[in-house]
Amino acid sequence: MGVMTTLLAHPERDEIRIASVLHALADPVRLRIVRALAEHEEGLSCGVLPLGVTASTLTHHVRTLREAGVVRVRPQGTSRISALRRDDLDALFPGLLDGVLAAKR
Repeated sequence: MGVMTTLLAHPERDEIRIASVLHALADPVRLRIVRALAEHEEGLSCGVLPLGVTASTLTHHVRTLREAGVVRVRPQGTSRISALRRDDLDALFPGLLDGVLAAKR
C-alpha cells in the first residue's frame, strides 16, 4: 500500500449539529475512541486502540465521528490519524465535551 492521499470530507464548524454529535457520542465504542483521543491532542491512529472490534467496524465508528464533526481525520503515511475537534465542539456546545469525558459510564 502506498501513501494515503485521499482527503476526507469534514463538516465545517457551522455545519455541525448537536443531534449528530449526540448520536455519535451515544455509542460505547465511539465514546471510548473520543476518550482516548482526548488524551492525545496530537491525534492517533485509532487502530492502535484495544477496542475489540474488526477493522471494518472501527472504520464505521471513526467515519460516524468524522461526519458528525467530532473528530478530524488526516492521512499520515499509510495511516489515518484522528484528532478530537475540541475547539469546534467547545465553541458550539460549551461544556458538552467536558461533561461527556467526565461521565464514567
